[in-house]
Amino acid sequence: MVLLTGGLSMNEGTKYSCSNYTQVLSYVPSVVDVDGARCWMEVVNEQFKTENLSTIVKSVEMLERFLENTALNKTTSIIVERLVAHIFRAEGNFTGLNISASQERVTSDSDHVANTTVKVHLPKELLKTNENNTIVFCMITSPEKYGQLGILDGRIVGLAVSKKRVSGLRDKVNFSVPLQRPTLESQADKQPSCQFFNFSTNKFYRDGCTTEWKRDEGRVVCSCDHLTYFAVLMVSPSISESDQKILSYITLIGCSLSLFFLVVTIVLYATQRGKGTDISLKVHINLSVALILLNLHFLPSQQVAALSSSGPCIYVAVLLHYSLLATFTWTAIEGFHLYLLLVRVFNIYVRRYLLKLSLVGWGFPAVIVIVIAIIDKDTYSRVTLHPSKTNGTAVEMCYLSNDVMKLVTTVGLFGLVFVFNLGMLAVTMRRLRSLRTEQTSREKGRARRDTCTVLGITCLLGITWGIIFFSFGQLTTPGLYLFCVLNSLQGFFIFLWFCVFKWKTEDSQPDSDTHITNTRSA
Repeated sequence: MVLLTGGLSMNEGTKYSCSNYTQVLSYVPSVVDVDGARCWMEVVNEQFKTENLSTIVKSVEMLERFLENTALNKTTSIIVERLVAHIFRAEGNFTGLNISASQERVTSDSDHVANTTVKVHLPKELLKTNENNTIVFCMITSPEKYGQLGILDGRIVGLAVSKKRVSGLRDKVNFSVPLQRPTLESQADKQPSCQFFNFSTNKFYRDGCTTEWKRDEGRVVCSCDHLTYFAVLMVSPSISESDQKILSYITLIGCSLSLFFLVVTIVLYATQRGKGTDISLKVHINLSVALILLNLHFLPSQQVAALSSSGPCIYVAVLLHYSLLATFTWTAIEGFHLYLLLVRVFNIYVRRYLLKLSLVGWGFPAVIVIVIAIIDKDTYSRVTLHPSKTNGTAVEMCYLSNDVMKLVTTVGLFGLVFVFNLGMLAVTMRRLRSLRTEQTSREKGRARRDTCTVLGITCLLGITWGIIFFSFGQLTTPGLYLFCVLNSLQGFFIFLWFCVFKWKTEDSQPDSDTHITNTRSA
């Protein structure tokens, strides 16, 4: 006999006592029979009436394991008021599975279920050929008192395969739920979003799920590449549909223009490189190459993500992440080089200075990408963007799917670069101001040239990327517009800076590429 706290006795052939439902089981037995699964469903159902949300979340997590460990010889359904479970015994060649459920009935055969609330399609890829396993479906309808969570009709759908963690499916799991007119009218300012529940953080996330809102059919179809507990949340869009379209066009046009002018910059440099060997110019060119790679892989990312094959998407995701990191690194190098020019004004000799900068600028991002690929080789894949308010269709692109790695390597790294380069910009402005007071105030056009210099350095240091940190609250939409305009055109601004730089230095003598103090013209 195995005795569990909460008064559930696991003696074979005996009825379970579920009266002490307020006590949470200390563990889940490795084998549970159907009566044991039903008993714990009654426990969770009763807890919905009295217990707080955190207690219920823990009980639902245990319920999933109870259902996965249920031993049975045939497919079985269990319905306990607010909980509907279907445990499917897969035998032999698995060709996929369709499940239909209402609050009164659930089935995985071809029979029609009246007043169907959830339809699920599980792909053939879920189980290997001739693999016997148990597939678990569980639909939970939470009380109205938890409506503040924003879950559509309070309905949560759990999907699992016993003793198997399923993620990264190419042929995705699909499930659909109804979205009726009364709900639309009462929440007209919101849109549906398919998300999964993370029991570690007790929060919902979009990752790995796409949303398709079929208005004509009054349903929302969710497609996810993994199994867990899912729900459709009614969320407020961060920006309007019209703003989304305008921002998309701005980004597309701006990045295309930047790509063109960056290529022109490289061509001009290649044709005139014999006229000078200025280190500052070479640093600018390396930043231009990083931006070219970034735009080349960003522009087709959505089209590549739409392909059925995952190979091209992985390639684009890796190169997009690498080029973004390289762009951040070279903007930091621009700030470091500017520091040596303006602050360390005395003669400094650095052997193979440009080579060392290049090793950092191109090698550091490569190390990060390689480490990430070793830690989680599947993290470079399709990433779901926010769904459209009009049709609910989500947009996918190829990038880093792991939230923690994305936060650390993208937001974290740029945050450090932004703070450092912001300090360099302040030093530059202070230096320009001191030079201005030393020179005659009668010099015409000095203020205008200083302004152009500050704007050019701001672009080179990537300060405009920091606008995204201030895009919150009422500043969200204006901030995003400013961010998209300035950053999508960064390549064009660098082209203008390059032209001005060459115009100023075309009559100067070639400088040494190892003496930093001889590159102050940058």
